[in-house]
Amino acid sequence: MPIFDLELNGPNVIAESERSGKARSLFWPWAGANVSLLALSYGAFFLGFGVSFRQATWAAIIGTVLSFLVVGISSLAGKRSNAPTMILSRAAFGVKGNIVPGALSYLIFVGWETVLVSLATLATGTVFMRVGHIDHNMALIIGFLIAVSLTVFGGVLGFSTIMRIQKWLTLITVFMTIIYIALTFSHVNWSAVNAIKDGSNQAFIGALIFGITGIGLGWVNSAADYSRYLPRSISSKSVVGWTVIGASIVPIVLVIYGSALAGSSKALSDSIAMDPIGALTSLLPTWFLIPFALVAILGLVGGAILDLYSSGLTLVSIGLPVKRHIAASIDAVIMLAGTIYIVWFADNFFFPFQGFLLTLGVPVAVWSAIFVADVVMRRSAYSEVDLFDETGRYGAWNKKSIALMIIGTIVGWGFVTNTFASWLSWQGYFLGAIGGKQGTWAFANVGVIFALAIGFFGHVLLSRKTIAVQESF
Repeated sequence: MPIFDLELNGPNVIAESERSGKARSLFWPWAGANVSLLALSYGAFFLGFGVSFRQATWAAIIGTVLSFLVVGISSLAGKRSNAPTMILSRAAFGVKGNIVPGALSYLIFVGWETVLVSLATLATGTVFMRVGHIDHNMALIIGFLIAVSLTVFGGVLGFSTIMRIQKWLTLITVFMTIIYIALTFSHVNWSAVNAIKDGSNQAFIGALIFGITGIGLGWVNSAADYSRYLPRSISSKSVVGWTVIGASIVPIVLVIYGSALAGSSKALSDSIAMDPIGALTSLLPTWFLIPFALVAILGLVGGAILDLYSSGLTLVSIGLPVKRHIAASIDAVIMLAGTIYIVWFADNFFFPFQGFLLTLGVPVAVWSAIFVADVVMRRSAYSEVDLFDETGRYGAWNKKSIALMIIGTIVGWGFVTNTFASWLSWQGYFLGAIGGKQGTWAFANVGVIFALAIGFFGHVLLSRKTIAVQESF
């Protein structure tokens, strides 16, 4: 397939003649999606849980690897059955029932691609304000055009284009990030960093859960989208390994370095909380500001491209009767409108919107666990025909899985706190059982772990026999 040809495949199973490549090709899309400088700011967020640099380091390593291990296992479904994630999810929820997790995933995809492009646009404006001689609004327009053009180009054209773009985004961004680290390393005060005392076990668990949910877990619902072109003969261990390696290496390094910077300066740490990307420019010489703007845009665009591509696949999988590239184009229009509103019109929209997306993250976590359990329990490939036939072995509705999502979501929301907006303060209604909303467990967000456990073990218990019957055909 030529590099910049339009991908015509959509939710269909990839034909045997089109399956090619090796597991290591998965390194580039996952590395490109997670090479963002935003990970540096995550270092400050980790310390914000009240942990030491040592604890933040371990939370970053464990949380990132565990979350992408889940993504890697989910990628096996694509390799085995060569269909997108939200089509394969029909086996667990039913051909019609899958509209429930599909709609939630679609909102997550469109929401985060809008957030990433908005961040890229806003970061450009912040950088050029320091450079001077360029109108702030013009700087925003420049950042907007670059971010949107690359995102739409890759997301609409599809798989082959994405694989090539992500490789170059990764190489350029990593190179420029190394320069950033070299220019700012003198600002690390190791005495101050090492003086930060260890936090409580609850604080460490909170940071660990943040690493799991904030870095990797959100990619589970697109995992198979990038492994579905691989031959089924490819080693499963290689698929999981290259996914984890590609997605984890850069975020771990950046989070650890970001923790060192934030731990060296309370002023920087406080600034990051208000302006995650722009605050990082305060340590840079003026001559590197424009390259910094470029690397900030490219890093964020890497994730937005994957979101736009998968959102198009998801929209078609839940029933929109259009081609994949048309669905991706529809999503691009929504993303454009959302970005324009956030950047140029909304004063107090960005953080509440992030809170809304994190709220949706709880039911998506339940779905992720159900999907992973389904992948682990199956010993053979999904039935390609039955994934598209509501009268087939997977049925129209799997009420057990939908009930698990409802129960897991109710429990999960009950044990998390969301401080992004006042209208989300209703969450945490079960925290009274473990000390209340001001107790030691208040900000550990253990509800996410409960949601994952309910989804995974619930599906194992309720669907084990059903899967055995399905695979006996």
